[in-house]
Amino acid sequence: MLKGKSALVTGSTSGIGRGIAEALADQGVNVMLNGFGDAGEIESLRADLQARSGGKALYSAADMTRPAEIADMVRDAEAAFGGIDILVNNAGIQFVSPIEDFPDDKWNAIIAINLTSAFHTIKHAVPGMKARGWGRVINLASAHSLVASPFKAAYVAAKHGIAGLTKTVALECAEAGITVNAISPGYVLTPLVQAQIPDTARARGITEDEVKRDVLLAAQPTKTFVGIDEVAGTALFLCSDAAANITGANISIDGGWTAK
Repeated sequence: MLKGKSALVTGSTSGIGRGIAEALADQGVNVMLNGFGDAGEIESLRADLQARSGGKALYSAADMTRPAEIADMVRDAEAAFGGIDILVNNAGIQFVSPIEDFPDDKWNAIIAINLTSAFHTIKHAVPGMKARGWGRVINLASAHSLVASPFKAAYVAAKHGIAGLTKTVALECAEAGITVNAISPGYVLTPLVQAQIPDTARARGITEDEVKRDVLLAAQPTKTFVGIDEVAGTALFLCSDAAANITGANISIDGGWTAK
């Protein structure tokens, strides 16, 4: 079904993005990776994805805070693959702090990477999708695109923005054979979540174990972390023909968090 198509997945050297890239490669999709990390580990991942897909796997070190680098990354992927059929905007960072102490540079970086980078990738990828009459844009949002938590002003603002951006582009592309959707996971035990646990513990004056039990999983009625494979499986479904009329949606995978 997807074999021979091509995807760009931002923030895909670890965590959810990596899981989605691997799931796409297993379906025979060419994949361009993007993100930071150890050069040797990234090359190993690229080679593994290429073997799994039977096609091509590339890597771009484009900085998601730099629009010119984002534009170059999209052009490079289109040149190498002959087009981008699937765009997954997953790149994200987090910082936890009371609003009065929230550093300006952290606010700017989170908005740039978590929200503005998706604007730039979509802007440059959509024309090619329109020309070919088919495309799938998947934006990784969060339960925080629907509800808020204390001490996460920039992250919550960015994810709410992603939800609005998704709806807007879905309407613009509705007659072009392109679907645009968001996936909003609850807490997935990724490196990003692991990294925010100490900050949350300090901000709240509690232990890291208490953060996991009483802050993170307290929000999810199932009391379990969401699996990366669950998010990747949903992304694959949204790429399928069965999802051709799902567009402008924000799909929650949050153990019932936003049902409350």
